[in-house]
Amino acid sequence: MASATQRRLVVLDRDGVINRESQDFIRSPDEWVPLPGSIQAIADLTRAGFAVVVASNQSGVGRGLFTADTLAAIHTRMTRTLEAAGGRLAGIFVCPHRPEDACECRKPRPGLMQQIEAHFGVTLRGQPAIGDSRRDLEAAWRVGARAMLVRTGNGVETERRLGAGTAVEVFTDLAAAAALLIAENEER
Repeated sequence: MASATQRRLVVLDRDGVINRESQDFIRSPDEWVPLPGSIQAIADLTRAGFAVVVASNQSGVGRGLFTADTLAAIHTRMTRTLEAAGGRLAGIFVCPHRPEDACECRKPRPGLMQQIEAHFGVTLRGQPAIGDSRRDLEAAWRVGARAMLVRTGNGVETERRLGAGTAVEVFTDLAAAAALLIAENEER
C-alpha cells in the first residue's frame, strides 16, 4: 500500500454517511444498505488517489445487540460492495464501547482519529473528515481535521442544531463532498 503521506486521507463516518442510519442499529449484513451515490463516491475518491478510512462508533457490540464477528461480517459486505464498484477502504476503525463506558475512542472524543493518525503515521490536521452528526464533527475538530457535514442520516437535524456561525462545510450527501474533494485535488 502506498503510504498515506503520498496521498490524502479522507475519514468517513459509516452509518448515515455510507449506509442508511438506523436508530435500532445495523445488526446484520442484510441490514447494511448503502445510501444512493455513496459507493460510487468512495470509488471515485479511490480512483482519485485518496486513502478512504472509516471511523465509526458501534456501541451495539458493547450493548450486546450484535457480536464483533457480526460487525466484521457487516464490514465484509461493505468492503465487497465497494470493491465491486472499484472502491477501496484503507482501514476501518471502530469504537465498540457503550456511551457510559467513557472510553477515549468513542466520538466525540478524538481516540479513533488518533488511532488513524498512529496507524498511518500522519496527522489528520487539515484532512477531510465527513460525518452526519455533531459527534463526528467534534472528533474532527479535536484533531484539527477539516470537518464536513452531509445532510444524509442525522445530517439535516445536526445542521439545524449547529446554528449559524458554526464553521463547517455542508453537503447534500457523500457524493457532493467527494466531488468537491476530487476537484480540489485536481487543481493541485
